This record gives sequence, structure tokens and C-alpha cells, in this order.
Amino acid sequence: MLQLLAIPLLLAPAANVSATARIVAPQANVSAAAAPHPFSVHDMLAADRITDPRVSPDGTQVAFSLRVTDLAANKGRNDIWLASLDGTQLRSLTGTSGGNSQPRWSPDGKTIYFLSSRTKTQQVWRIPAAGGEPTQVTDLPLDVDNLEVGPTGGSLLFSVAVLPGTSIAETKAEMDRREKVVSTGMVYDRLFVRHWDTWLDGTRNHLFAFNLVTGKIVDLMPKMDADCPSRPFGGSEEYGITPDGLAVVFSARVAGRSEAWSTNFDLYDVPIDGTIQPRQMVSRPAWDTQPRFSPDRQKVAYLAMSRAGYEADRYDVVIRNLATGVEKLHTLRVDATSRGDRSPSELAWSADSRELLFTADHLGQHSLLAMDAATGRTRMVVEKGSISSPQPLPDGRVLFLSNSLASPNEIYVTSRDGMQVRQVTRVNEARLARAWMGKAEQFSFPGAKGDTVYGYLVYPARFDATKTYPVALIIHGGPQGSMGNDFHYRWNPQAYAGAGYAAIMIDFHGSTGYGQAFTDAINGDWGGAPYEDIMKGLDFALQKYPFLDGKRVGALGASYGGYMINWIAGQTDRFKALVCHDGNLDERFAYFDTEELWFPEWEHGGPPWVEGSGYGKHNPIDHVKNWKTPMLVIHGQKDFRIPYTQGLSTFTALQRKGIPSRLLIFPDENHWVLKPANSIQWHDTVLEWLGRWLK
Repeated sequence: MLQLLAIPLLLAPAANVSATARIVAPQANVSAAAAPHPFSVHDMLAADRITDPRVSPDGTQVAFSLRVTDLAANKGRNDIWLASLDGTQLRSLTGTSGGNSQPRWSPDGKTIYFLSSRTKTQQVWRIPAAGGEPTQVTDLPLDVDNLEVGPTGGSLLFSVAVLPGTSIAETKAEMDRREKVVSTGMVYDRLFVRHWDTWLDGTRNHLFAFNLVTGKIVDLMPKMDADCPSRPFGGSEEYGITPDGLAVVFSARVAGRSEAWSTNFDLYDVPIDGTIQPRQMVSRPAWDTQPRFSPDRQKVAYLAMSRAGYEADRYDVVIRNLATGVEKLHTLRVDATSRGDRSPSELAWSADSRELLFTADHLGQHSLLAMDAATGRTRMVVEKGSISSPQPLPDGRVLFLSNSLASPNEIYVTSRDGMQVRQVTRVNEARLARAWMGKAEQFSFPGAKGDTVYGYLVYPARFDATKTYPVALIIHGGPQGSMGNDFHYRWNPQAYAGAGYAAIMIDFHGSTGYGQAFTDAINGDWGGAPYEDIMKGLDFALQKYPFLDGKRVGALGASYGGYMINWIAGQTDRFKALVCHDGNLDERFAYFDTEELWFPEWEHGGPPWVEGSGYGKHNPIDHVKNWKTPMLVIHGQKDFRIPYTQGLSTFTALQRKGIPSRLLIFPDENHWVLKPANSIQWHDTVLEWLGRWLK
């Protein structure tokens, strides 16, 4: 059954702002054109990025990190901002010097602690919430990260990368000694050797407790050969402080030489004074994380996977009674159907300890849901948009961030039932008003295995129904991900809509937000059902929308999407042009190239030398003989997830076969293109390539 859904720009009308409101607008170094114009990468870079909101203890204000793009410095610049929830005040707390992040309130609401790199290393600073000059709190020779304030206000928790078994000072001395050694060879005895974009140096993220009264600092996991938070993307959500401030529960993987193929993270507890070594609190076979204590001090909740070795398994919710130790496991469900289960990605307790708040992928959205802590019954709070950072307010309302295909993150507040949603910030409204963007519609169609599959169409900017338009088919990575209703800073379909293309995205089998069985369907079938879904979805859209020119279609993808581009090249010549970003050409050798081995071992049934493994089932390199379509190949040289040799191999094959092709290599980028100047070059190169073949 066809389902269409127009995506609104905003969730709800803004509050009235009084004439006496104290509002200071953020100032980006990059600004899009002042006159009305089609949306482009320049608008993307000019957008202010709100992250990490934290509500004040009295529920009247929110502190957050705001990033503006400094094109001259070729990087983002983060500072701490403060907004009142009634919409009457918006001001910078740290100025616009940059290098300030992770705002954290003191329990009395008078002070905001934050991290700043204004000295040689990133350290903790504090500033009065009412305004004033910041003062330095910590002065360590190594960077501090992942900050939290203890619930009693007497201590700080943060991470420092140290060599296990050594102090911060000893680690610094050893690092300085290594810098003076003339030889450059690195010796390893086990994996990981490199991870994401970094060659490992033996240090581990360890949690430290810092006493604000005495200045004493304690390593809470001194002998553990493990990280908390996990690398490379973990944050302070991976640990929780008990309500009395006397202990910490954290998630860590202690796997020894099997670390590169293990997803077994357990929960540990440790007293905040470090007098006892960490004790294993929860030991399940897979990933346990995000411990959260209820405000009434009676329960702790955490997220738990069931299947070892599978990073895309569904998280279930475990609630433990602290008095009895009895646990209950609940699955987040939006309905009773076989595809109604969802995997939460973050959680928070309601102020009255009756419910848990979650965000989760859901039918092309990333929604806000609530679960009854006693029964596990789940209800939808806010469905539309891409929602993150839910935080309960003392009066029962919930604050959250939300973005969509039409807008970057802004801060919102909703009533507990989700019926009254109110926008707090509008830092990007004026810029968006000048950029012509395409309308987004969601559709569904019968895909592989007879399942309903969802997709999105983003119309060309300034759409004219009397014209026909070329098509950019964008294929998401993961593969267990979703190309949904969110504002992306690397693969934003509005950049194609602004350039005169219609953008199509299909959430093929393997995508998240449609039930775990749908996600699991891609295991061992990378080029099967997903490829079928993509082709059927494209055909459905071409038939449904007569303004789409089926003879001028290009396909683009990164990571798994890049793999799929290489697979498509060997299966069909229906596309006029292809763009492969960081994609595998040879699945067999990619196993030996990459760093996180649990991923290919799960997806393909073990290591390549194990009988029955499926590395050759859908391997693009075996179909290079069929390649005909012009292709642009892009790769980051610091990409250790999919090493750049895969991109070089793809380009070599194209050149040897005489197929029109181009190679764009970024020596300073990893699996993503992050630097502003490189992002501009990326978009200019991609759009020029598409224009050459589709226009």
C-alpha cells in the first residue's frame, strides 16, 4: 500500500519572544548567500550545530554546545550557549573563541562546568551560570574528556587516556620519552593495531574521579586493560553515578587478545574513592551499556544485547531492583506486530521514576518513546523527525533535540503525552529562509520477500511540475542504518535537490527501525534482498512520480553504500553514472584490511578460511568483467575501517577496462569527510561528475 507523508519544516509554532528578550545571535565564520538561492554545501556549512543540551536543575534553562564553521581555520568552533526554556533569552556563555564543549550544571544550578582547550591541554573549567569569567578547575598534563558532575556536587568524573597501571604523570613522561626516540618503528603483539583512524599507542580511556574540595584525583580502573568510554565514539553515557555520589557503574570490554572480534561489554561498579578495584556487576554474552539510576534511588536501568559478536543486534531494556538484585528485561515495542520491536539508542528516567524515555529508529524517523518501568508497556511521545538527547524536566515535560530533512537540530520541549510540542531555539531559521529546499515525501512499496519497504523522495528545489528531472539515488551505509528524516552533514539530499536533482533514498532489508528481523535479513545476503529493494524502490518511484527522468539516474553510496555501488556496477548498466565513497571491492581481502573483525565475521559467517563462510557469495570483484558505467571513486587515506587500497583497486579496475572514471583521495580524512574545505571539494567534485553524465 502506498503511504505518503509530507515532512514539515518545524514541529510546532514558536513561543512569543518579548521585546525585552536578551538574544544574541550566533555568528558563523561561513555564511551562505544573503539573497534567496538553492540549498548547497555552503548552506550546510553555515548551519549552526546544536549538540549536548543539558537542562538546569530547576528546569528553566538549557546549556548546550554550539558549533559554527570557521572556514579560514578549516574546522568547527564550539562554544557554550545558554537559553531559557520560555524562549526569551539566548546568549553565549564562553564567548566565541572556540574550543569549549560539554557543559555540565552544578547541582545548585549556580555553576556550569565545561571542557576547554584554551590551554595546552583540554581541561575542566567553570563559569557562573549568570555570567562572568571562567576559571580553570583541573591542570593535568593530558587531555580530559567525557565530563560529568557528581550528584552531590563534590566531585567530577571524566576520562583520561593513560597507560594501564601507570599514573597520568607517568603516562605523560613515557609519551615524552617516545617522542625523543629517533627510530619510528611501532611493535605490536596483538590486535588492535589501528582503530578507525588512529594507530594505537597502548593508552586506554580510564575514568577518573576528581574531588573538588581536596583536588585529589583517582583512577577508578587503574589495572584494567580496557576503555571507558569505548573508542572511537563512546561518551559519558557509558557510565552512571549512583544518586548518593559514592559509586560509579561503567561499561567496558575486557577481552584481551580477542578484543578485535569481541562485542562483549559488561558493567562494572567501583567506589568513587577508588579504595576497591572495579567489580563486575553485569556479565552477559554481548553488549551492556548506558547504566541509569532512577531518581527515587530504587532501580538502575541499562541497555543489553543478546547475541555476542553482533554489533547491530537489538538492545533490550533491563531494569534492576537495587534492593533485591532482581532484573526484568523488556523489549521496546511500538505495536504487537512481528516488526514492531525497536532498538533504543539512549535512555533517561522520568523525574518521577515511573517511566524511561528512549529514542529509537522507527519507520524512517528517529522517534521519542516512553516505557512504563513496571510493565514494559511502550508509548509514542514524538514520532516525526530525528530526535536525540531526551531530558526530563521537573514538571514532567521533556526537552530534546530534533532535526529533519528540512532543518538542522533545534531544541524543543514537549508535554509528557507529546501533544504539546514547543520550539525553544531557532538559531538556523533565518539562514534556512533564504535557501530553497526540496519537499520531502515518504513512500512505501512491496520489496524483497514480499515485505513492505520504505523510502524517501526529496523534490528538486523550486520544483516545476511541467519539467522532468534527473535522479540521484543515495544508498546508505551501515548496512544496519537508515536514510531517514534527518539533516545530514555529509550525505544531505538537499544538496542534490538544490542542484536540480530529485533525491531518492531506500531503506532496504538490513535497515534499522523496521524490526530486528528486517535488520537481520541482510546477514549473509549483502547483494541479494538489499539490491532487489533498491531496484524495486527506484522503479516504484519512477512510476509514481512522472517528473523523474528514468533515463538520467545516478547512484551514490558510502561504506556499505560504496560496496553496493561496486555491486551494482557488475549487475546492471541502467545507471548513467556512479559514485563510490569508501566502498569495498573485495570482501575477502577486506577482512584482512579492516580493524573490527566482529563485523565481517558476523555478516559473512566467520573468518574467510572457515568452511561455509560467505565472502564470495556477493563479492563485487568477481563481477568486474561486467562493469561499463562511469564511476567516481572517493576515499580517505586515514580510513582504517575500509582502507584506501580498496578505493585504489576499484579505480585501477575501471582504468584498466577503459571505463570513464575519476579518483578523489583525501590524505587527511578518515571514513568520513569532516574538514570544511574538503567537504566543499567533495560536493563540487560529485556534482560536477553527476552533471557531466546526467545533465
